[in-house]
Parts: sequence; structure tokens; C-alpha cells
Amino acid sequence: MQSINFKSRPVQIATLAFLSIIWGSSFILMKRGLEVFPADEIAALRMFLVFAVLFPSTIQHFSALKPSNRWWFFAVGIFGSALPYFLFVTAQTEISSSLSGILNSLTPLFTLIIAVFFFKQKVRRISMIGVSLGLIGAVGLIYFSAEHKVAQTFTIYMVLPIIASASYGINVNIIKTYLQNINPVAVTAWSFAMIGPLAGFYLFGISDFVSNIQRPGGLESFGYIAILAVVGTAIAVLIFNMLIKHTTALFASSVTYLIPIIAILWGILDGEEFNLIQLIFVFVILGGISLIKSSK
Repeated sequence: MQSINFKSRPVQIATLAFLSIIWGSSFILMKRGLEVFPADEIAALRMFLVFAVLFPSTIQHFSALKPSNRWWFFAVGIFGSALPYFLFVTAQTEISSSLSGILNSLTPLFTLIIAVFFFKQKVRRISMIGVSLGLIGAVGLIYFSAEHKVAQTFTIYMVLPIIASASYGINVNIIKTYLQNINPVAVTAWSFAMIGPLAGFYLFGISDFVSNIQRPGGLESFGYIAILAVVGTAIAVLIFNMLIKHTTALFASSVTYLIPIIAILWGILDGEEFNLIQLIFVFVILGGISLIKSSK
């Protein structure tokens, strides 16, 4: 993976597409996990498994941990993993995956706002236009899809993905601003090393995970969460951090605009229809990403 040239534009676009496929499929994995385990156990198990998988990399990059950056590693673990993982899976117990997907698309907007107002970064107007286009495309894609049946009444669970998206926005800005010069493998491994042991303590010492995994379907649901942890988290987050290092925070976070497209494709494979209006919004999203990528 280190030999991949993330500075190449085609590689960056391909990486964005790959991440959107992985994370766009995560909702169905969470749904399968929720058939046996509660939301808190799924979030804790996801973090602990990633910590275990990346532990050899943590040891290998032990020298990357310094007094000046350890709290930034902890912040990345909280805002990039612990908080959003728990919020998204909790929200999915009450709202549709479509609604979660569209609210997840707020991430680039929060990334832009946080970059300007809290990290004092200058953002070109073309980036703002790109963010707006991507958001419009994501909203339109979900609204005109076959799964646009969102709740007609407000529920507190609608707020959780919004908070999670803001958390992701904080995370990418921290990495880009304070951990830019650190190996992305070290950033990923140490961020999970900060939260993984705590998640493991909660999972095995406080929660009912041990008894739940023995329930009918427990091992099967565990398998879905393991796939989510290893592929959708350990590998995907590592690649995402590499993308942040070699591009802009806005471009990397724009992957959330592509997630609704993947959800639509899953629907087509499941026999759902795809209409011309949706295709138009797909091109709106791609146009927005193109504008974000063209700016610094």
C-alpha cells in the first residue's frame, strides 16, 4: 500500500470510489449486526477488533507517539471513530439507512465550516460551490430514490448522524492540520490504540456481549461486524488517512457524497428502479467533487 502513488489524480479518484463502495455497504452490515447485538456493543466491538488487527502496526510505529502529539491521536480516535461509530449505529435503530446516508453527506459541509472558523484556513470560492453542489446532489439522489421514505415527524435520532458528520469534519481537520507529517499508518494505528483497550474493557467487562454472542445467530452477526471492522474500518480508515495526507480535507471528506450512490446501486441489484432524475443528481455530485478537487 505504501507503494501506491496517492499524489496521482487517477489514484485519488479511484481511492475515493473504493472508499465509497466500502462505506456505502457498511449500513447493511450494521443492520445485520443489530439483529443480535445492541448499538453500544457493535460500536465497542468494531473499535476493539480494529485495535487488535492494527496492534502490530502500533508496535512498529511506537516512535511516532510523542508527548506533543499523543492527545491529537486520542482526538482522532474519539472524533474519527468512537463518537461517530456509536452515533450512526444508534441512529439506525430508529431511522432508515437512506436518511443516515443523506445526513452523512453533511460531512464536507462541516469540514468546510470547521476549517474556516476554527482552524482559520482560507477556502476558495470554487470549493464552496463544489461542497454545495455535492450536497444538492446527495439530497436529490436520496429524495428521488425508491427508499426515500423518511420519517414525517422529527425524532432525536435524526440529530445523531448530524453530530457524527460534524465529528468527522473535526477529525479530518485535525489530521490535516496537526498530523500531516506523520505516517498515515501510525496515525490510524495509534488513534485506535487510544480507544481500543477502553472499548475492550467495556465490551468484556461491562456489557452483555459474551452472552449475546451465544444467542441464535450471534456468531453470524459477529461475522458481519468483523467484516465491518477489518474491511470497513481498519483498511478503509488507513486508506482514508493516506488520502487526507496527499489531498485536501475537503476532497477526502467528499467521499460521503458518493455513499448514497452506492446505496442506490445496492438497490438496483436488489431489483429497485433507477430513473433519469437520479442519474442527473449523480452527475451533480461528480461535478461538485471535481470542483473541490480542482482547488487547494
